[in-house]
Amino acid sequence: MPQITYVLADGEERTVDVPEGQSVMDGSVRNNLPGIVAECGGGCSCATCHVHLPAAWADRFPEPSEDELELVEFLDGATAESRLSCQLVVTPESDGLRVVVVPSD
Repeated sequence: MPQITYVLADGEERTVDVPEGQSVMDGSVRNNLPGIVAECGGGCSCATCHVHLPAAWADRFPEPSEDELELVEFLDGATAESRLSCQLVVTPESDGLRVVVVPSD
């Protein structure tokens, strides 16, 4: 099972097993990690699951959809590495992924 590391707002790093086919958001929510609120439950409509995905990992996930890009555009703390974790579906190639959780206000 792929292991994903979440860098939380306080700098703590938590590594959890996330089953293939679940999203990076699911891995955080199911393990009660702080920072990813996931108000819409993964529907790509609230942007409360904002993470920074290192550029070195970007090609292992599909390009962001127009909906995701529109949501990210207006987020505080958005960077070129900003993604919504509900849109990052875990595959075997995700093992070792490290994302930075951007707290939602």
